[in-house]
Amino acid sequence: MAKRSNNWDSNKLENWIKEGRGQGEGKEYKPWLTIQDFPSMGRVTRIFGWTTQRIHHFFSDSQLKYFYLLDREEKVIDIREHYPLIDLEVVLKDTSDLKLDKFIDRKTKEPYILTTTFLITLLNSNGKKSFAARSIKYASELEKKSTIEKLEIERRYWKAQGIDWGIVTNKDINDVRAKNIEWVHSAMTTDSNNGFQKAEFDDLLDGLLYRFADNKHSIKNIIAGFEKDYSLNAGTGLLLFKHLVADKRITLDMDEPINLSQTGKSIYISGISGKGGNNDAKLYD
Repeated sequence: MAKRSNNWDSNKLENWIKEGRGQGEGKEYKPWLTIQDFPSMGRVTRIFGWTTQRIHHFFSDSQLKYFYLLDREEKVIDIREHYPLIDLEVVLKDTSDLKLDKFIDRKTKEPYILTTTFLITLLNSNGKKSFAARSIKYASELEKKSTIEKLEIERRYWKAQGIDWGIVTNKDINDVRAKNIEWVHSAMTTDSNNGFQKAEFDDLLDGLLYRFADNKHSIKNIIAGFEKDYSLNAGTGLLLFKHLVADKRITLDMDEPINLSQTGKSIYISGISGKGGNNDAKLYD
């Protein structure tokens, strides 16, 4: 699909607002920016989110990796990427000392709508909601004056609303954890039952889970034996294992590379049904 024109004007602003961009929550949220709109700094990605049950758009590997961390965090109940600061001048009131004139279309003179990479909704154990905003940048970008000026605008915007804001660079992201979550992430899409009826698939999950209890064989050998005993196609057992990890019924150290040669005894089985314990990294206070 061809990229859209990068020219920014009042007509495009009006159309994007009419499209519902930057509006809604959860499954209904539409990001202000999509991968069809602008060139990226690296690999662009569209990915289905566990938490939101919708497609997310990312313009860099760092954005994608941080999203994986958020999407597994149990406190996170909504993830809104490329959130627009449409009411910037209303919220800040006084913007005289900010360099807003730098963020306009040179041809049309229309001000750009600035965005923050993530607006995250959190729910604590007492059922209270809170919000956090995070701007994802490569460390090298922080050497650019224009980047610092934009981040200062974001900082003031979120501070004025009493929302925690911070910068996350590629150096702050746990690459091993993000890679591990990416490995299990595809198992939790809506069409991931591999052709089985849900009840049958759930029975297979329970059956494989029991196989790991105090088993001295390697994970890959346990999976292979299960596939053979149940006459399953090659790869089905691995899909089931990913489901068990994604559902946290099997707990692995997600800060270490997943090793299928380790024994069944070395993993923690949280339970036969429902979500188990959480060994995730703490992203927020």
